[in-house]
Amino acid sequence: MYAPKYIISNKILKNIGAIEAAREVIENAPLVPSFEKQFQSDALVRTIHHGTHIEGNDLTLYQTKKILEGAEVYARARDIQEVINYRNVAVLLDELAVKRGGYEPSMLLDIHKLTVDRIIAPEKTGVFRTAEVVVKEEGTGKVIFQPPPAHEVPYLVEDFFLWLNDPEAMEIHPVIRAGIAHYILVAIHPFVEGNGRTIRAFASLILMREDYNIKKFFSLEEHFDNDLAGYYDAFMKVDSQSPNIGARDLTPWLEYFTGALASELEKIKDKVRKLSVDSRLKVKFGEQIALSERQMRLIEYLSDQGGAGMAELKRVIPMVSEDTVLRDLTSLKERGIIKKVGSTKASKYVIANK
Repeated sequence: MYAPKYIISNKILKNIGAIEAAREVIENAPLVPSFEKQFQSDALVRTIHHGTHIEGNDLTLYQTKKILEGAEVYARARDIQEVINYRNVAVLLDELAVKRGGYEPSMLLDIHKLTVDRIIAPEKTGVFRTAEVVVKEEGTGKVIFQPPPAHEVPYLVEDFFLWLNDPEAMEIHPVIRAGIAHYILVAIHPFVEGNGRTIRAFASLILMREDYNIKKFFSLEEHFDNDLAGYYDAFMKVDSQSPNIGARDLTPWLEYFTGALASELEKIKDKVRKLSVDSRLKVKFGEQIALSERQMRLIEYLSDQGGAGMAELKRVIPMVSEDTVLRDLTSLKERGIIKKVGSTKASKYVIANK
C-alpha cells in the first residue's frame, strides 16, 4: 500500500495553526450575515472561474457569473461548457460529501465525467487513460512532466485509495490528507484531459467530508490561479526528486498547499472579523445574529470609526433614503448591538458593550 513520505516542518505546523485559528473565528463569528449564501455564492463563482482559468479558459469573472446566473454570454462554446460543467461538479461534491462509507475511485471517475462532459469524446469521460501522455514546455517542446505508463494507472489509483481509507491515514490532519491527494493524483495523471480540475475538486471533497469546508467561504483555486508560478514550482520540487512517485518527499508541496489555504482563510477571517462586533455579543444574545447587507456595512463602519452621526452614516449607504438608514439603526439599537450617545444635535451611534 502507498505510504506518503513527508515531515511536519515548522512551515507546515505554522500554516496548520493559522488554518485552525481562522477556522475558529469564521465558524464561531458572533455576527453571521443573513446573506451567508452570498458569501458561498461568491466563493463558488471564484472557484469555477479560477479553476477553469488555470487550464486556459478565457472567460472573465463577470462572464462566469453571468453564465452561472443563466444569462447569455458571447464566448467560445468550450469555455462556456467548462463553466457549466464545473458548476455541475460543485453540485456533485455536495452529494458526495454526505455519502456514507469511505472514498471510492468511482467518485474520482464521476467528477471527471462531469468535468469534461461535451468537451472530449464521450468514451474518454469518466474512464482512466489508456494512452501515454507527456507535458511539454511551450515553445521549446522540452518534456517537463512524464506521468506513469497508462497500464499502471488503475493500480496506482487503487493503491492510493487503499491508503486514503486506511484507519491510520484517517488520523492525519484533513488539510494534509487533501494536500497529499492533490499531489499524488496529479502525479498519476489518471485522465487524458481534465486532470487539474478533477483533482482539485477531489481534494476539495476531502476537506468537505472531513469538516474543513469552513462554510464554503474560500476558493483555493483563486489562490493557485493568482500564483501559477508558485503552484507549478511546488509540484516540480517534488516531481524532480525521483521517477518513483512513492519515493518522493511531499514536504515542499505540503508547505505550499497548507500555506495557500492558510492565506485564503486569513482573508476570510479578516472579513468576518470586520463584520463581527464583539465575541461577547454571542454570549449576550446566546446565538449568532443575522444582519442585512446594509446593517453589516453600518456595523463595519462604526467598528472602524468608533462611532458616527446620522449624516455620516447616510454617506456609508448613499443609495437609500434617510428613513431606511434610520430603520436599520433602530433595529440594531433595539437588539442591543449599537446604542445612541450624546445630546440630540451632537448624538452619535456606537457599538454597544465597547
